Amino acid sequence: MNIQQHSICQRNGGKSHSVQDDASDSEYNHALEVIFDEKNAHRRRSSLVSKDLPDLILSRKKNTEFCIHAMLDCYRKNPIENLDGIARSLFNSPTNCESSVISRDLMQNETTSELDSPKPKEQEELHSRLLNKKQLSEMALGVRELSKRLGSIRLKLQVMNIFLLTKAYNKSLIEKAREIARWLLSPERYVQYTVWVEDSMRDNDLFNAMGLLEDIKASCNTLPRTNGEIKSPEKRLKYWHNEMCRTSPHTFDFVVTLGGDGTVLYANWLFQRIVPPVLSFALGSLGFLTKFDYEKYQETLTTALKDGVTISLRLRLEATIMRSKPISSFVPNQPAKEPYKLENSINIYRDLVDELVKEEEGDERTHRPDSSREILNDIVVDRGPNPLMSSIELFSDNQHMTSVAADGICVATPTGSTAYNLAAGGSLCHPDNPVILVTAICAHTLSFRPIILPDTVVLRVGVPYDARTSSWASFDGRERVELRPGDYVTISASRYPFANVMHPERKNEDWTRSISEKLGWNTRQKQEPYS
Repeated sequence: MNIQQHSICQRNGGKSHSVQDDASDSEYNHALEVIFDEKNAHRRRSSLVSKDLPDLILSRKKNTEFCIHAMLDCYRKNPIENLDGIARSLFNSPTNCESSVISRDLMQNETTSELDSPKPKEQEELHSRLLNKKQLSEMALGVRELSKRLGSIRLKLQVMNIFLLTKAYNKSLIEKAREIARWLLSPERYVQYTVWVEDSMRDNDLFNAMGLLEDIKASCNTLPRTNGEIKSPEKRLKYWHNEMCRTSPHTFDFVVTLGGDGTVLYANWLFQRIVPPVLSFALGSLGFLTKFDYEKYQETLTTALKDGVTISLRLRLEATIMRSKPISSFVPNQPAKEPYKLENSINIYRDLVDELVKEEEGDERTHRPDSSREILNDIVVDRGPNPLMSSIELFSDNQHMTSVAADGICVATPTGSTAYNLAAGGSLCHPDNPVILVTAICAHTLSFRPIILPDTVVLRVGVPYDARTSSWASFDGRERVELRPGDYVTISASRYPFANVMHPERKNEDWTRSISEKLGWNTRQKQEPYS
């Protein structure tokens, strides 16, 4: 197999040009060039099979209102190293300049030509697990550079579509969501925003959408008429559903959440690829991810939408479930002329370590991709409802790290270091660190210390074929999935970070304040001096 596609983004006078190999044609426009370098850590061919490969779509990229969408889209369609170049070209001001303001138009000019170029046939999604070691390292370094520069400037966004998210079953939060929606839709705003609320709010008596629209119409009648056209409130209050977040994230320019950290994690679950900037009001309990006080929502939103925001790109993990496939082989002590399909009853003759470390032979694949998820906090593989310990094999790139006998294992991002990772005895980690944390849950050994790995590694957490029971995987506490013997989860840094809006006055010190105030980190009674 030697499918090639060369897409080179060259900067010449501020313009981007797409150059493709003359040998390639429209049939292979979606293909990805895969080079196996014997000197570098290899990728197993099972991990190079995209579950979305057969699903080709006809589309024309549309220019998005949110500039980071444009940069990530340009990065997704171009060589990995280009992201660092985009970051350098767009943010060439000193990174220590706190008052730098970058408008959306400046960044749009840098990416328009690439985004507006029609690509009639393209692959729907490519995953981080498809990258080789060099590409994954370059991708991680590029995202770090972009995050570093975004953290020192304010982005002035042209926001028109605001995504409003809250708990649909919490009465007090529904009332607050209605209050914010009314304020945003008010004719007193200098921009006629379109507010998107959850589809369940359409018939919610507490939200009372019809009454809300009547109130806004009454407000419009009391204000003096202007020369500008005023859109009907019915056209500006719209309803979103889960599928829309997955397939059309570019519809939304800004996300506002009302709740706690769980609501922010729900936003992460909804937007499984590109995430609009998320501004979170603290209406929960702990609040590591919620930075803004709801009582000041008018001042906060006015400043954010008019003067700009500072974005922190939080590392996310991409987790792909790989299912074991029956392979054509021979049962021991059977004649070679009688092929046999290996089923669960004789899977004990297969070795997961050998299958994941060694190269696959011929065209036979030992595993197939099942589904992928983008994770903000952690992936937990544990024993689930089983009364016995889990047997787990842990791999880093193409190396077998260790065999684990424990209740489970937690693989966390720096953002998730204060969640299950903390409860399992893992280290606290500042969210700006580009690392992956691995912590055992109740390990049946005295020597399994938590470890911290760089975000350029590809981890595999699998259940050996001779395990007594299956294990269960959960993703940010959601969607528990059974891992049968022979299955494993591939975990790598995602190319789609989580865009979190930072508080303009506190920024990075928010994290240290949170672990002190909310977790009581190093809190003790002060020792009295000698008298």
